[in-house]
Amino acid sequence: MKKFIFTGLTAAIIFSSCSSQKTETAGTELTAEATAVQQDAQAFLDQYSQTYQDLYTKSAEAEWASNTRIVEGDTTNAAATRRANEAFATYTGSAENIQKAQALLDQKDQLTALQVKQLEAILYTGANNPQIIPDVVKARIKAETEQTEKLYGFNYRVFEQEVSTNDIDNMLRNENDVKRRQAAWEASKEVGPGLREGLLNLRQLRNQTVQSLGYDDYFSYQASDYGMTREEMMDLMQQVNEELRPLYRELHTYARYELAKQYGVKEVPEYLPAHWLPNRWGQDWSAMINVEGIDLDAALKPKGAEWLVQQGERFYTSLGFPAMPETFYIKSSLYPLPEGVNYKKNNHASAWHLDLDKDVRSLMSVEPNSEWYETTHHELGHIYYYMTYTNPDVPVLLRGGANRAYHEAIGSLMGLAAMQKPFLAELNLIEKDAQTDEVQALLKEALSYVTFIPFSAGVMSEWEHDFYAENLPADQLNKRWWELAKKYQGIVPPTERGEQYLDPATKTHINDDAAQYYDYALSYVILFQLHDHIAKNILNQDPHATNYYGKKEVGDFLRDIMYPGASADWRQMLKEKTGEELSARAMVDYFQPLMDYLKEQNKGRKYTI
Repeated sequence: MKKFIFTGLTAAIIFSSCSSQKTETAGTELTAEATAVQQDAQAFLDQYSQTYQDLYTKSAEAEWASNTRIVEGDTTNAAATRRANEAFATYTGSAENIQKAQALLDQKDQLTALQVKQLEAILYTGANNPQIIPDVVKARIKAETEQTEKLYGFNYRVFEQEVSTNDIDNMLRNENDVKRRQAAWEASKEVGPGLREGLLNLRQLRNQTVQSLGYDDYFSYQASDYGMTREEMMDLMQQVNEELRPLYRELHTYARYELAKQYGVKEVPEYLPAHWLPNRWGQDWSAMINVEGIDLDAALKPKGAEWLVQQGERFYTSLGFPAMPETFYIKSSLYPLPEGVNYKKNNHASAWHLDLDKDVRSLMSVEPNSEWYETTHHELGHIYYYMTYTNPDVPVLLRGGANRAYHEAIGSLMGLAAMQKPFLAELNLIEKDAQTDEVQALLKEALSYVTFIPFSAGVMSEWEHDFYAENLPADQLNKRWWELAKKYQGIVPPTERGEQYLDPATKTHINDDAAQYYDYALSYVILFQLHDHIAKNILNQDPHATNYYGKKEVGDFLRDIMYPGASADWRQMLKEKTGEELSARAMVDYFQPLMDYLKEQNKGRKYTI
């Protein structure tokens, strides 16, 4: 399922890019005709960018250490991270830098489009680190660091046995005993109560930080990255949910009856018990289905974890992308920690661009199974996006995705492509003439992609909107979470979950990637638009049975999207590359063949959402 890229500082380089002006070359030398204002702006941008990159790198390196070596009771890494982040915040949020950028933007009609974009990026970053309230910014950084350490340093236990989150995930995917499933699910939520105080503190600090420069709340600040108000973003989330609701309704009904049968429960519940689903948050149900003729777990197990990463790289190089830098393998943390070590690490997959230049890394815990196979291709998508927009035409301040969702879309696109049957056959992971049930294969995909939308566009986005923008009362946090889960996902907890719990905080992004989970929902919409175009207009293949491998023209198409980074206008980019505006049309079309099958399966069954 969806994983996150390193976001401790991404707000610093990703910002609203709605201008339809053309991008210019990003050299620091201006033409002889450059105006005095342009020369003044460029001198400021050159000086700012150099210091920015240096401080960004130090902060990212400290964050990396905090995520890869968590020692209980040892605050060394946390202190170093706090110092580095404070230095970064002090510089980017300095009144002098903000005032200079604002003064130059007052003369934006005399500047180049690329200069305007960089100055807007400076202001966007400054809004999250304003030094007119330095104590608040410092407190927020300290609170974020402590929250991350609490989340990833937690000891999970099932039946008094210490387990990892990978172990819990495996139980929820494979266990048929409902009581054991419930124990695993409840264990996954035990981290929540200890995060309550920190999360409430973070809400106050995040809101205060951005309000000092005119944003209503932290959610509004994050949504402005798309050139949208929070109301516009929430309207868009509703639209995406509504477009996919008919199919989700069929999947929900199907899952209730099929899982009741699987677990030997005679009375089919009206809503899905959360512990019945093969994912801690009910965001991915694909493990419900095994497609005959495709047993990726069995095919991948003997190959080992290292093969998965190396094959991911081979996929990208086959499209014409360069080999990964050697430092990627040396500096990354790609596999589970060996037994017996006295420290932990963040097990949530992520991709990192540590210096906004050549130092790219990934933090994963790869095991040889189908989920990590797809995740590896996804994370390398982020890495290749970093590598592609790190070029002389894209200044440091614009080395980000065209918007945040684009970064996720590229990663998810490659994850989807890597799971398609013709591609798997080429890798000899399935037999070339394997007879598979195409409807079952599509059902498995729908149980991954379609089920994710109510969670991402519905539960997560609306809860965080209410939390930050509506100041959701502290005694209603869990209540609201489960109201939304029931409304959008049709999911209920196995037992009463009162306010002594804090189930939303068990989701990584609520703590350290806040108020931007709609990125993932939008990324799915964009991913299917891109895939639809590649399949039909570049490969001339059925979108359900593509093989990107070795197709340099696919690589060229993707490189054109990735190369300009955040210097591109995201709406214009999508229209130019796919011929249509942002729309779930391609996603709905992709899964349309499944509707007849599901309606047939659900004949006589009771619909409850």
